[in-house]
Amino acid sequence: MKKNTLLILCLCCFLITKGENGYDLWLRYKPVSNHILLSVYRKNITQLITGDSSATMNIIKNELLTGIAGLLQTEIGYHHSVTRDGAIIAGTPRSSALIRNAGIATQLQAAGDEGFVITTKKINGKQCILISGNSEKGVLYGAFHFLRLLQTEQPITSLHIVSAPKIRLRMLDHWDNPNRTVERGYAGFSIWNWHTLPTYIDQRYIDYARANASIGINGTVITNVNANAVILTPAYLEKVKALADVFRPYGIKVYLTARFSAPIEIGGLKTADPLDAGVQQWWREKIKEIYTYIPDFGGFLVKANSEGQPGPQDYKRSHADGANMLADAIAPFNGIIIWRAFVYSHDNPLDRHKQAYDDFVPLNGKFRDNVMVQVKNGAIDFMPREPFHPLFGAMPQTPLMMEFQVTQEYLGQGTSLVFLAPLFKETLESDTYYKGKGSTVAKVIDGTLDGHRLTGIAGVANIGNDINWCGHPFAQANWYTLGRLAWDPAISSEQIAGEWLRMTFSNQPDFLKTASQLMLESRDIIVQYSNPIGLHHIMGTGHHYGPAPWVSNQQRPEWNPVYYHKSDSNGIGFDRTVTGSNALAQYYPGARKQWENSHTCDEKYLLWFHHVPWNFQLKNGRNVWEELCFQYYTGAERAGKMRDTWNTLRPFVDQQRFEQVSMLLKIQHEEATWWRNACLLYFQTCSRLPIPLQYEKPGHTLEYYKNLRFPYAPGI
Repeated sequence: MKKNTLLILCLCCFLITKGENGYDLWLRYKPVSNHILLSVYRKNITQLITGDSSATMNIIKNELLTGIAGLLQTEIGYHHSVTRDGAIIAGTPRSSALIRNAGIATQLQAAGDEGFVITTKKINGKQCILISGNSEKGVLYGAFHFLRLLQTEQPITSLHIVSAPKIRLRMLDHWDNPNRTVERGYAGFSIWNWHTLPTYIDQRYIDYARANASIGINGTVITNVNANAVILTPAYLEKVKALADVFRPYGIKVYLTARFSAPIEIGGLKTADPLDAGVQQWWREKIKEIYTYIPDFGGFLVKANSEGQPGPQDYKRSHADGANMLADAIAPFNGIIIWRAFVYSHDNPLDRHKQAYDDFVPLNGKFRDNVMVQVKNGAIDFMPREPFHPLFGAMPQTPLMMEFQVTQEYLGQGTSLVFLAPLFKETLESDTYYKGKGSTVAKVIDGTLDGHRLTGIAGVANIGNDINWCGHPFAQANWYTLGRLAWDPAISSEQIAGEWLRMTFSNQPDFLKTASQLMLESRDIIVQYSNPIGLHHIMGTGHHYGPAPWVSNQQRPEWNPVYYHKSDSNGIGFDRTVTGSNALAQYYPGARKQWENSHTCDEKYLLWFHHVPWNFQLKNGRNVWEELCFQYYTGAERAGKMRDTWNTLRPFVDQQRFEQVSMLLKIQHEEATWWRNACLLYFQTCSRLPIPLQYEKPGHTLEYYKNLRFPYAPGI
């Protein structure tokens, strides 16, 4: 008996300390730890019945059998009829007579094309769990949701769930290049190995599709927005076809980026003018060719006339002219064009904050029905904190698609623990006042305010070929967040953090309480030690790694940090009021009034909208210089405490991932201190004020920080 007890103790110790490399993401399917719940689950899950066989239904069947076996530590039988209580029946009304006759037509109608119904019903006198949808894709989403209930240890004895996505297009945008480098990628090289495609299908492609389906993502743009026309050649279309074939059973459509000058580069034409008949014909033929390879090809994402990329303005045409030319060519195949609104030109002397609005608002109503305009969450460029983009609510006749950045270009890149749900939620819940109070950004992009058929949320992917997909173990949570919020923007940050932690680490209450707080505070911490009270775009140029508020030698003014903070002996901040660039005029009055007066401005955005003296007093009694010192020092201190907090969670986490996160948090604290010291030493040369005595002195001189170089920083 003693030997058996010792063996059990040793086994438990092994299970806690055994390393995990993170490859399984949130789909680990580890045994349910709550023994009371485990008993309930086993009683209520005894057999599986699925609808008629198909590629997707086979995936559903295998996922449920695999997930249940792992979570319940018991195998259930696969049957064709209900023989006992506890049967799971999965299928559509078309593929399953049991579903068709279950009396759930009303619920299925509410689920729509992609939603699902999970409900408890008596079938042939037996208590059953039905997982259904109007499409096999909906059933697949329902199966993953059901497994999520088990993974997060939720009750399943009386289920009545009807869930439909609020957003139609839920997409990942990969900034991956044909040579496998990833622009703004911090998790290794691209997962697409173009050299071995189409013949060699890496298991990672299948696992990628599976992970996306588990969170409802239904579209992927597999190439960089800074597009390479080679992807449109037959040799590469064969490779794209191979990926599309893998993704299709998981409900995922493939999209490509279209280089606007492709007719010249690979078509032999002398122009790419969208109004030229030869150019229009070339695109019609090219798109027709693409659909012979990929019958369900989704369409194109286009970056044009931005940061040196070719576009219609090269020919004195508008963005609508360019988008509509492609839209007309793809319309016969039911494809769509997603046209990015991230445009700014070195020829335009106006505040960069204003340029997208000025370019696109006059085009409202001029785009074809199958064109979406994709707008970044803010008007500058994925900053750690940014007011919502003024285009939201300003183009009522044009469906606008949200573009978030999941990869952490300006948020510590691959070394920092930053949970992005609070950032995404901050934007989605912002009130545009477009149709009065309550006209949130979420209501603009989900189509409810203007009745748009096309709706979408995209996220710039943080995925690479690192063994754990995202580099930092906690960066996986941001991929997960994108899918969950694209399905339903109303889901809270707390719920998302809780789900991800339970599935990725542990259901233990003590772990969840501490780890959830760590995640939920992380974004606020990085804002404090990098971009407090509205500072923005003060990072290193090119690689965007670390602080460099002193840079003023870039060839374009809006690439220089000094352009944005405008720090001088008189004060600091960018005046975007009527006395400055007047970018505030692009917002509706209800939104504008929270920022237009420096004395009543939401202080999170004070220096975003106002240039104020160094002795300008904030509501807490500190002046601006004192507040900057407080924010930078407090943020760096909190970054250090993140590692202390993580150390208390050692008993709940396997050794491999525990040590990995611990080392990364050490780097994050060092980087927070670097941000603090470098920024305050530089701004001190303008304010000429001392750092208050209660704070430790910076460990190096300003010149030391200015001389730091990172020629091989990832993601360039």
